[in-house]
Amino acid sequence: MAVVLVLALAFLVKGKVAAVAVLAGGAGVVLGQALATQVALGRGVVAARAAFFRLVLATLLKWVVAILFFAAALVVWRLAPLPMLAGFVAAVVAYPLGFNFLRQDRT
Repeated sequence: MAVVLVLALAFLVKGKVAAVAVLAGGAGVVLGQALATQVALGRGVVAARAAFFRLVLATLLKWVVAILFFAAALVVWRLAPLPMLAGFVAAVVAYPLGFNFLRQDRT
């Protein structure tokens, strides 16, 4: 979310509405990822088949939530699409990069 906040500050030059649109685009991805994390990892250790099912379900839910949030922000709040797309892409790209670079070795 820090990358989305920095991007929102950059879009603040275009106005408050653009900055809010960036935040909305990133917020959908963050909410989707939070839900996916809870679904995939929320119930402890399970068998491999159940774990795989939960990962697939979590991924599906993540994208459904992110896209529905994006669509709702476009239709209901009528936010600018380009800043929202920039926030969306920034959040999607930043999450795996941050996850890989901030990983701790547990040896």
